[in-house]
Amino acid sequence: MTQPRPGVLDAASGYRVDGVLLDVDDTLVDTRGAFARALDAVADAHLPADVDRAALLDHWRSDPGQFYARFTRGETDVRTQRRLRADLMHRTFGGSPVDEAAFSAWDELFWGTFERSWTSFDDAAALLAALRSAGIAVGVVTNAQVELQERKLAAAGLDVPVLVGVDTLGYGKPHPDVFVEGARLLGTAPARTAYVGDEPRIDALGAHDAGLVGVWLDRPGARRSTEQDVDVAGMRAAGIVVVPGLDEVPAALATATG
Repeated sequence: MTQPRPGVLDAASGYRVDGVLLDVDDTLVDTRGAFARALDAVADAHLPADVDRAALLDHWRSDPGQFYARFTRGETDVRTQRRLRADLMHRTFGGSPVDEAAFSAWDELFWGTFERSWTSFDDAAALLAALRSAGIAVGVVTNAQVELQERKLAAAGLDVPVLVGVDTLGYGKPHPDVFVEGARLLGTAPARTAYVGDEPRIDALGAHDAGLVGVWLDRPGARRSTEQDVDVAGMRAAGIVVVPGLDEVPAALATATG
């Protein structure tokens, strides 16, 4: 069993944590912005001129066909889920079907633009530095493949190890095994480990249910349409820490009650 390290982010009546696990997409890296640029390129090439770009972005991020969700459960491969998402999006917004014959060229445009658009949030590097200077172990647990996220973090200029990806166990968040494995590899006990992510249910509640400290990064204006009904007060009452930016994470963890 992992032996807990001395707590550093601590308050007299608070919850001590020895480690912080982080999501990548829309937590450390501005994936929403990168997707917006990729989808603009797709719209210019394949969709009607009057297509609603904001609705297009929300459609992709909210995954109404649940194709990415199936991928995180190990039910399909990454290429298939992306083609099916592309096809559904085209059908929804007036584009031609994206079949196997059309997908390679479509994906070269979409994914190439996406990769060239990877950047970190302004508060990401500062959080990593603050945690490390306080003696807190940090690592990444993600629902994408490890190699992809390592390249994404490197391109964004962030130095943090990817401990668990969807290909590590064959499935992803919110399965509790994923969070527990992240804590194990980080070297911290789950109850003394926080998980910070932008999705309230998959990240914060998933981590909380696995025995970690769940932290929901609720960036202003960044919620998906499927997240608009989240009961923030109820989440806080259930023990979820809610912050609007990464700069507030250290102080929030120092005073979060267990």
